[in-house]
Amino acid sequence: MPLCNDSSRNLAVAVALFFAGVLYFSFSTHSISDHISDLLHNTNTPQQVKTIEFPQDELEAVLESAAAGNNNTVIIALVNRAYVEEVGEGRTMLDLFLESFWEGEGTLPLLDHLVLVATDHTAYDRCRFKRLHCYKMDIKGVDLEGEKVYMSADFIEMMWRRTHFLLDVLSRGYHILFTDTDVLWLRTPFSRLSNNGSLDMQISVDQNNVEAGHAINTGFFHVRSNNKTFSLFNKWYDMRLNSPGMKEQDVLQKLLDTGFFNQLGLNVNFLNTTEFSGFCQDSTDMGVVTTVHANCCRHIPAKIFDLTLVLSDWKSYKTSHVNNKWSPHHKCGGSWKDNDYVPKP
Repeated sequence: MPLCNDSSRNLAVAVALFFAGVLYFSFSTHSISDHISDLLHNTNTPQQVKTIEFPQDELEAVLESAAAGNNNTVIIALVNRAYVEEVGEGRTMLDLFLESFWEGEGTLPLLDHLVLVATDHTAYDRCRFKRLHCYKMDIKGVDLEGEKVYMSADFIEMMWRRTHFLLDVLSRGYHILFTDTDVLWLRTPFSRLSNNGSLDMQISVDQNNVEAGHAINTGFFHVRSNNKTFSLFNKWYDMRLNSPGMKEQDVLQKLLDTGFFNQLGLNVNFLNTTEFSGFCQDSTDMGVVTTVHANCCRHIPAKIFDLTLVLSDWKSYKTSHVNNKWSPHHKCGGSWKDNDYVPKP
């Protein structure tokens, strides 16, 4: 009998534990299910994300700001890392370029209308540091940071990218005064450029020699935005596909020589080297010289050295008003024989 009573008690305990377990499992399962449901619900609920709003078109914002108060005209220069890095005695091409605006006559206010187009982040950051109008050009798939020696494949590519960018600016209705960064601005060019409203383009030349044809130089030119100039730039850029190994300047020269300018009815003024000077042909009159371009020069160190001398000559002229000869451009002249020169990557 005692054994039977013990068995009954054990059975009762077992049954009680069984039902307790069932009830616990039931409530626990419901609780876990509720937590999973809540987690899935919260995961699928969209989160409020804080976004940064950029201008709809950054380029348009930069151009509009730079063109304000200047007859819808922007001054554009292209820079890369090589133009903002120190060379020789700690000078950069960009610093020399900007210094000429400070030293020139009536040129300082023009910095308000200058847009520096950077091909890389280093050049863009330097531009921002200078508190200028800056724009970072999209150059996906191409490295345009280091110095691009004249007529190298990268140099030609950079010139065509520049042409495409200027085409974009023209299509937006802005007039352009384009300048290479190796051009010193000694006087405001706007007072020297023709005010003839019928002129579509005014472009610099390497030498004053009309009989031999105009050897144009795309390092400095003014172009009005209209249907004719847009057609010119569009045709010019398209011709890169059929002009392997040719820089954009040579292609534009070809369009001029073959009569395409005339076909479009373009009115063009070729700027003389007395006012718009360069190393290919120096101006003989410091009293009227407006810009000095380090053309006919192969690499950046030579340009910086000889342009520094030009700026020194200009400062001396401002003090004495005596029309002297420019310092010889020995470094640039010798740059063509500098076969050992290796540009910084």
